[in-house]
Amino acid sequence: MKKILTGDGSFTFLNEEFKEVYHSISGAEEEAVKKYAAPTNIFELAKKGRIRILDICFGMGYNSSAAIDIALNSNPECRIDIIGLEKDKSLLNSLKDLKPKFKNYDIIRNIKNDFYKDSNVDLRILFGDAVETIKKVEGLFDVCFLDPFSPRKLPSLWTQNFFKDISSKLKTGGVLATFSCATHVRINLVRAGFDVKDGPCIGRRAPSTIAVKL
Repeated sequence: MKKILTGDGSFTFLNEEFKEVYHSISGAEEEAVKKYAAPTNIFELAKKGRIRILDICFGMGYNSSAAIDIALNSNPECRIDIIGLEKDKSLLNSLKDLKPKFKNYDIIRNIKNDFYKDSNVDLRILFGDAVETIKKVEGLFDVCFLDPFSPRKLPSLWTQNFFKDISSKLKTGGVLATFSCATHVRINLVRAGFDVKDGPCIGRRAPSTIAVKL
């Protein structure tokens, strides 16, 4: 898998199947923090003592790593439960040599048998097509990171029906963050029961999207 150096000095990978990178080339680590972990209110949620995150298209684990760092900075005693959905099981083997600045990235590197657990973090990955694996997810979540490849390359993960499945896994008031602000994406989110607003502009002029379950 080809490593790509991004604008903040961190690396991402180029996915050969979809011909897209996993993160913004303006800054992979910056995107994880500013587009996903920070605007989903992780810092405040962690003060309650427990947070549940659904990380769709887990990829290189940057978004979850950013969330873990922020949560434990807010509350070192916080319990963080993460379910990651990912199609490419071989991807985990490519992460061993990565050294991003996330304080807790060793958690991602130490995933074994699709699972990691310590006194703070319980992380499980379900491999397969997210359209199907989301149906196996149990319980309700505070936050969802939705980070697939683009709607043009992977339309099945941007439909109204898939967004309804996500909504069914979120608590009322739960927050979804995604990079796309495409009109049809936002319309599908609204039709699936979300209130939609602009998220941060990171690496491009257009904003990302923050959606709150009504």
